[in-house]
Amino acid sequence: MAATSARRGARRDSLGLARVVYAVAAAAAALCAQGAAGAARADEPRAAIQGELEASLRTAIVRAVGETDRPIQNRFEARRRARAAAEDAIAVLRSEGYYAYQVEPEVGDDEDAPAPVVQVTPGPRFALTAPRIAWEGPRPDEITEAAADQALDLHPRAPARAADIVSAEGRAVAAVQKRGYADVTAQPREVVVDHADFSVQPTYRIAAGPLVRLDGLDLTNSGRTDRAWLRALAPWTSGEPYDPEDVAELERRLLDTGVYESVTVALAPTAQTTAEGLRPIVVSLAERKRRTLELGASYSTSEGAGLDARWTRYNVLGRADTLALIGRASRIDSRLQVDLTLPHWLRPQQTLRTAAAVYRLRTDAYDETGAGVRADVTRRYGKTSYVTVGASADLSRTYEISLGVLAPISRDVATLALLSDLALDRSDDPLNPKRGWKFSARAEPTLLVGDENLPYLKAQTQGSAYLPLGPQARTVLAGRVRLGSIVNGAIRDIPASRRFYAGGGGSVRGFGYQDVGPELADGTPQGGLSLLESSFEVRHDLSQRWGLAGFVDAGAVGTDHFPGVTELAIGVGAGVRYNLGFAPIRVDVAVPVSKRRDSAPFQLYVSIGQAF
Repeated sequence: MAATSARRGARRDSLGLARVVYAVAAAAAALCAQGAAGAARADEPRAAIQGELEASLRTAIVRAVGETDRPIQNRFEARRRARAAAEDAIAVLRSEGYYAYQVEPEVGDDEDAPAPVVQVTPGPRFALTAPRIAWEGPRPDEITEAAADQALDLHPRAPARAADIVSAEGRAVAAVQKRGYADVTAQPREVVVDHADFSVQPTYRIAAGPLVRLDGLDLTNSGRTDRAWLRALAPWTSGEPYDPEDVAELERRLLDTGVYESVTVALAPTAQTTAEGLRPIVVSLAERKRRTLELGASYSTSEGAGLDARWTRYNVLGRADTLALIGRASRIDSRLQVDLTLPHWLRPQQTLRTAAAVYRLRTDAYDETGAGVRADVTRRYGKTSYVTVGASADLSRTYEISLGVLAPISRDVATLALLSDLALDRSDDPLNPKRGWKFSARAEPTLLVGDENLPYLKAQTQGSAYLPLGPQARTVLAGRVRLGSIVNGAIRDIPASRRFYAGGGGSVRGFGYQDVGPELADGTPQGGLSLLESSFEVRHDLSQRWGLAGFVDAGAVGTDHFPGVTELAIGVGAGVRYNLGFAPIRVDVAVPVSKRRDSAPFQLYVSIGQAF
């Protein structure tokens, strides 16, 4: 029977976990204390900044001068610090458009504790006059000239900030290159600073070079991949003008396959121009090893231990394909599975995935044994937008508790389902987002074939958003909402394995797996026809490596088509983050606000990447 007392007992707390939670909390406290201690040691500026300055300008100069925890030993050391601080102040003033400045490094009169001081008089802020582009060599076409002028985006009478003047040149060069002038270069610019009328006029000298038209691919090595298939991935036709976005898209298509250790895509040098005046794109590929074997292990307080093995064979068909044999053994999910992936199937940016599996699922709500096959096609639009359509078929036997008499029953069911899925990612980082948003929507029209035939629709949608606080985004506010509903059929008509459940690390933290939602009289999770989940998280970086997070999760599972907000289960918690560079390791501890029967007093979650 699915809901056994042994499995429900697995939710109970243990002394060992309590020690782990204490260790995590202690580590977080130590990090905070260490950060505070470091701040206390480094709160002395290298030099005092004096003078009538706007608050923002003073802050910028103080930040550039910096702080130190080394005391001054003598007047020579104080004088050296004052001169260095004066140079930093001058760099800030010039970058902000103050060219008529007066900066004087000084040393205080106290012989026992000489203090470095910088007297700053910024003078008037200089303003921009109309910038211009002086073309070196052959001029580009009129449309490209106009695009370069527009890309400068420097407005007369705006503050003459150095960063704005430099970045304008980069935008102009990029605009010219975008229109086919691949060899465009920026020559030394001329910037006239007029102290008579406090103005700055930049003149950009740009050599556009000739218009470049593209040929096909020059494959320096293709390994086991079919060369004709590779050439078909080019997102341009022979004779089209060069566009750096096309070259970047080809590189993205090759990396999307996942079968190459490295990919290099670049425009061929001028010497390789063909007789027709075309230049190829040089592609160099380093393939993965033909076969790989991966072994893994996992453990969670709610799901127990798990072992994973994956044998992968790359490029069996010479089309950057992947064949994988997957095995998993765990308390909840055990399976044997075969996957075949064909990237850029029939057309670029389109991936076919097929799979066949035999599986056994053992949860508090149900047990299920079955076999199934599926196939889906994913189409990428732009860099991070995906649409997926697919179909699946399963034959399974499910053991669950009857809702009426609380007795174990079994169901033999054939499940035929279609899939449509939309995923949009407009965040800045898939594993550690700090700004932007994500959205997904999924619909699964399903037909159950058994003693009675039942068609129904299972629909889900989820959105998350990320708001950074401050220019360096050291603090981030993150929110997530997920909704789901099963349309058509009463709850007793839907097999337990197809219903909605909530609780756990990717759902409502503070509750165990399937712990959120209605229960039967014996404590077995019932599941539901609707789902509501929400999360709010505050993430703060203490340093480049360490960070903390506090969060509130809430969720509800309803027996109707829409869950009621009065049924919300709420969990609160905190966690530690350690940044590996590509993603953070996440350690979260959460407690339920309102405990349920047999629920543990806390839950511990360890994973790579943010919770959402």
